[in-house]
Amino acid sequence: MTQRLDYFATAPDLFQPMLALEATLKDSGLEHSLIELVKLRASQINGCAYCIHMHSHDMRANGESEDRMHLLNAWRESSLYSAREQAALAWTEALTKIEATAAPDADFDRIAQQFSPREQAALTLVISTINAWNRIAIGFRTPHPAPQEASAA
Repeated sequence: MTQRLDYFATAPDLFQPMLALEATLKDSGLEHSLIELVKLRASQINGCAYCIHMHSHDMRANGESEDRMHLLNAWRESSLYSAREQAALAWTEALTKIEATAAPDADFDRIAQQFSPREQAALTLVISTINAWNRIAIGFRTPHPAPQEASAA
C-alpha cells in the first residue's frame, strides 16, 4: 500500500481542531479503557489498519488484556466486558454502521441506562471522531508504523 498523502505534513492547521477534540474527550470523564475499546471496535469495523495498530498498542501499553482485545470482535459472546462496555460497544456499532442501523432505540436505551447524559454526548463524540480518523487514514492510505514486524513475518 502506498500512502496517498501525508495529511499532517500537508495541512497541520486543519487537523488541530480534531486533536483539540481528542484532548477534550480524553478528559471527559469516560474511562480511558472504555474510550480505547470503542476506538478499536470502530476501527475494526471500518478496516483501518493504522488505527487498529495504534489503539491495540496503546491498550496493551495501558494494561489491557490480550483476551479482551482479541475477543472484541465477538464481544456479545464474551463475559469479559461489563454491562457499561457492552452498551458502549453496541452504540459504537450502531453509529459506525448508521446507514444500516439508523441508531436503534434499543441501543440508545442501553447507553441511557449506563451513562449520564453528559457521558452519552462524550461517548457519541468519541465514536464520531474515531470514525472520522478512520476515514482520513483509509482515504489517504496511511500505513501503520510497524515495518520491522511485517518484514519479520
